[in-house]
Amino acid sequence: MLPEHTAEFRHRTVGTPAGRLHLVEQGTGPLVLLVHGFPESWYSWRHQLPALAAAGYRAVAVDVRGYGRSSRPAATDAYRMLDLVADNVAAVRALGEESAVVVGHDWGSNIAASSALLHPEVFRAVGLLSVPYAPPGGPRPTDVFGRIGGPEEEFYVSCFQEPGRAEAEIEPDVRGWLAGFYAALSADTMPARGEPDPHFAARGGRLRDRFPTGESPAWLSEDDLDFYAGEFERTGLTGALNRYRNMDRDWEDLAPHRGAPVEQPSLFIGGTLDASTTWMADAIDAYPTTLPGLSAYHLLEGCGHWIQQERPAEVNRLLTDWLATLQD
Repeated sequence: MLPEHTAEFRHRTVGTPAGRLHLVEQGTGPLVLLVHGFPESWYSWRHQLPALAAAGYRAVAVDVRGYGRSSRPAATDAYRMLDLVADNVAAVRALGEESAVVVGHDWGSNIAASSALLHPEVFRAVGLLSVPYAPPGGPRPTDVFGRIGGPEEEFYVSCFQEPGRAEAEIEPDVRGWLAGFYAALSADTMPARGEPDPHFAARGGRLRDRFPTGESPAWLSEDDLDFYAGEFERTGLTGALNRYRNMDRDWEDLAPHRGAPVEQPSLFIGGTLDASTTWMADAIDAYPTTLPGLSAYHLLEGCGHWIQQERPAEVNRLLTDWLATLQD
């Protein structure tokens, strides 16, 4: 059931190569396509939709393939980056538009950047939240992630690779797992420095064994958690997790674009307490080469991973200020 404060949002489905894509829309004006990450939904943009609409934009948040009311193909390889980019292009066309600004968070940041890289004729600008842009290339991803953690710990990305394994941990208690995962990466509830890192599981253990328990992050209401849990209880987690299971396929598919910059005007917003930002500091340092069109860069002090939900007013202001520069 949708919380009351989302009543003004318009819901629709459009055709895509996978079947259908669920969109949630508010406002009129230039199109801004909002792409969520894991484990979220269109709902993670609930604070941005009205703010962008009020600023004169047609804000549209998608349920990424595998989530919510969008199609969930059975094949694992149906969640490769090329397919998700094709969904974004199909969404723009189905909305009757020629171009859009694309903004993504977490995995959505990667999807947004790849959309801009592969289809600059459609995506005229790109906003990246939490996860920095790193051009295609480098070593095979699963080889890299397999070396992180050492003999006693396993990195969460490696935990997600085997079909069914993460589902077996999450799906018996979706609400509890999500609550712990959101808390683990939120500034006000994440483990203190020196405590076991929730991005890792002990060999033979579970990720949730290191999640905080008890206190919820300030940004996450009971209604919010109910909505997220209800979506994943209905759909299961396989579609969402299949994004991680295509990282090597993406590496192969995008090999022709190895080292390629994203040339369009771009924005990056990260949190100083977000591991995605700190682990990828080298990618941020490379922005003069990899994002030559970068026109706005912000690190929010004391902010965790769920940036547009933890700091909605600040993110809304930064987004609308940046979008205004694109109209000049």
